[in-house]
Amino acid sequence: MSKMESPKVVIIGGGTGSYTLLQGIKQWTPNLTAIVNISDDGGSSGSLRDELGVLPPGDIRQCLVALSNIKQTRDLFTYRFSKGNLSGHAVGNIVLSALELQTGSFTTAVKIMSEFMQITGQVIPVSTENLKLLMDDGGRIIEGETKIGEHKIKNRNAKIYLEPEASINPEAKLAIRNADMVIIAPGNLYRSLLPTLAIKEMDRALQTTRAIVVMIANLVNKPNHTANWHVVDYIKEIEKYIGDGSIDFALFNNELPDKNLLNNYTEAGEFPVGIDPSRFFEVKAQLIGAALVEDKPYSQDPNDKFIKRTLIRHDSNEVTAQLKKLLAVKRHAG
Repeated sequence: MSKMESPKVVIIGGGTGSYTLLQGIKQWTPNLTAIVNISDDGGSSGSLRDELGVLPPGDIRQCLVALSNIKQTRDLFTYRFSKGNLSGHAVGNIVLSALELQTGSFTTAVKIMSEFMQITGQVIPVSTENLKLLMDDGGRIIEGETKIGEHKIKNRNAKIYLEPEASINPEAKLAIRNADMVIIAPGNLYRSLLPTLAIKEMDRALQTTRAIVVMIANLVNKPNHTANWHVVDYIKEIEKYIGDGSIDFALFNNELPDKNLLNNYTEAGEFPVGIDPSRFFEVKAQLIGAALVEDKPYSQDPNDKFIKRTLIRHDSNEVTAQLKKLLAVKRHAG
């Protein structure tokens, strides 16, 4: 990569976490690929999946909206019906499902939507198979993404896996191989991030890429899944799936969110991720702290009735600024 060439950046994750970051990163480089989780079975996506037999469109739709360059199109595909049989459904989810049924291919449906929405970069499902997410919690098997979300994990070594054991989408594998930077987005660890990273051959792709691999740490912990976790715990858990030492850098927030907003979270048992430097030596990744919280809290669409959304979110511009610095160091060194 020459010093003047736009970097090739890949972001791996689910919907909300990737959506937030993509809005800033697309201002940095057009060579952008979002590799997206497809194991959702709740909300609008789950309903369409159950009724129509399609792959879950929600996370893909969010990433397409983030990368679209037409405001009217973004607004249309984000719009949710407020009443009737379609209440709670996003227009984009319905259109993606319709295109999949029409063409017989989820991949083709995503490509058509990408062209119509005039997106920067590309959005790729991590797999094209109809996958079920499962968790083994000390011998107890929990089936389905929604039920895993409701489950209180008992065993610290709980592990998620997918059925069938699908391999990574070849297009996603190629994008990772050719990337300058691969970003593991923030998101729900057991319902969004690990399902994407647990895909067969994802570990090999991340271990052999020439790119630097950066994890963006979550802002708060989930009470039934990651209560009292430190940023190092997230690195360790993710590297169980992709290989020890696969993460080169981890960016974490070192500034508390707005007090009133934080109080809403602490009342629900969601406290900030631990960042005590005394534990940094436990992992090979270099940890970097910065003020990464968006000043303005996210306001959930009142018609988004299926799922309670995260209100504290990353500042995509601040995260992008940190990512630029990391890649500049690599360029200078290389």
